[in-house]
Amino acid sequence: MNRRELGLGVAAATMTLAGQAAAQARSPGAVAFYDTFNDQLARLPQTIQGDVRALYEMNGWRPLWTPERLRALNQAAARAERHGLAPADFFDFVGLAADPATSEMRTTAAALTYARVLSEGRVRPETVEDLWEMQKNRVDLPAGLNDALARDRLVEWYEDLAPQDIGYANLSAGYVRYRRLIRDGGWPAFRPGPTIEPGASDTRIPALIKRLTAEGDLSAADGARLEAQGLVYGSELQTAVRSFQTRHGLAADGRIGTGTQRSLSASTEDRARQIALNLERRRWLKREVPSERIEVNTAAAIMVYWKDGRPVRSNRVVVGTPSNQTPSLEKQFASVVANPPWYVPAGIARAEILPRGPGYLASQNMYVSNGQVIQRAGPTAALGYVKFELRDSYAIFLHDTPSKAAFNNAYRHRSHGCVRVQDAIEFARLLLSPDPALLGDFDTALDAKTTTRIQTGREIGVRLLYWTAFVDGQGRVAFREDVYSRDEKLARALGIAVSLPRPVDDGRTDANDVGP
Repeated sequence: MNRRELGLGVAAATMTLAGQAAAQARSPGAVAFYDTFNDQLARLPQTIQGDVRALYEMNGWRPLWTPERLRALNQAAARAERHGLAPADFFDFVGLAADPATSEMRTTAAALTYARVLSEGRVRPETVEDLWEMQKNRVDLPAGLNDALARDRLVEWYEDLAPQDIGYANLSAGYVRYRRLIRDGGWPAFRPGPTIEPGASDTRIPALIKRLTAEGDLSAADGARLEAQGLVYGSELQTAVRSFQTRHGLAADGRIGTGTQRSLSASTEDRARQIALNLERRRWLKREVPSERIEVNTAAAIMVYWKDGRPVRSNRVVVGTPSNQTPSLEKQFASVVANPPWYVPAGIARAEILPRGPGYLASQNMYVSNGQVIQRAGPTAALGYVKFELRDSYAIFLHDTPSKAAFNNAYRHRSHGCVRVQDAIEFARLLLSPDPALLGDFDTALDAKTTTRIQTGREIGVRLLYWTAFVDGQGRVAFREDVYSRDEKLARALGIAVSLPRPVDDGRTDANDVGP
């Protein structure tokens, strides 16, 4: 045995003796319980053993679960559906009661496991995303559960572990509603086929009406009335379809083409499970967020600026392609750069720029310095007129772009990973407006066409999130297709079967668009 092994052995023995001494200093019942504790603890998953031991140490090595506490635990578990969870995944109360000799310890393990899921999620985000660097939620669960038991606040404690923000609460209510739809039979399958044009007749109209009624794009009364009118795709139904298209991030043109039909093909169960996946993602995150922040939903390609805890501005953005995904990051916003040059990453230069030859570089106002391709600032530069710098962000940042047409597309996953911001100059002015001097420096730099870095004078958090289900401003659940296949990967990790429609690219690609 080497010194390290000897040291670990001594430490383990010391802990065991200390635990025995603590138990023996208490009641005979505590001593008897401690005698069986270590054997039962070893049968639990290793990931939960430390929390279980800590909880019983706090409790003086006494059994925890009285009939009254078990009833409260059962009541807390019964609310699991509100979080997109199944109580049976954590608590088999019949099975636990069947073996009194082990029920105490197994109940404790189940109680702590459920608490961990509510407070931090079921899976570690790094295992299902290639780059996930955000602030995680962390809770001292043994201390919290011990306090909740002592104060008879078990149900309330569990409810407080989940996120308390309005976004989570609304999405939770949406999940409950979709589960209710499933119990009521869901909506009929929508059969794919030719595009349904406004004014046309189609045998799929009754299924379409039932679908729009189920999700609230049509009222029940209007749905029944339109069904009675037959198979015509009339103006009132077109309005409801445009509502559906907007809610799904589709072009709201009223035409029921490939993209709309794919979204209509999703079953009630698929959408409910997609909501559950997004509730899981929200549980990963630290509960406290800055009152001023920028949030980019990379699934929806939408950016929201929060000020004083309220959303005050929303912009369309262009984010990474499926092969150049915008990662999930949480970084501080550091400065605004007016008229920024673009230092082209080596991979983009090697694959997309250098092979086109010197003539292309000259046409794009690019040159090579010390082996790096650099694009000079100017009206056609890939970063446009302004760049929003993030600290330590793996060369991911927000910026302007000369390729404005892409903002008009429903499908806006076209960049190499950075975030292109619609109306970026006006957004920069909004961020700098609290200090007129900084705003003046920015406008002066734009007019002079000089590259100028302007510090914001305060820290602004930026969160790049991937939410394919969220609640819109009208209180409806909005969905986005799983462009980055992250729902699919998370579902596999959770053991959830989903069959989500694939997105449809509705715009043409600009061959000269090689920006970040």
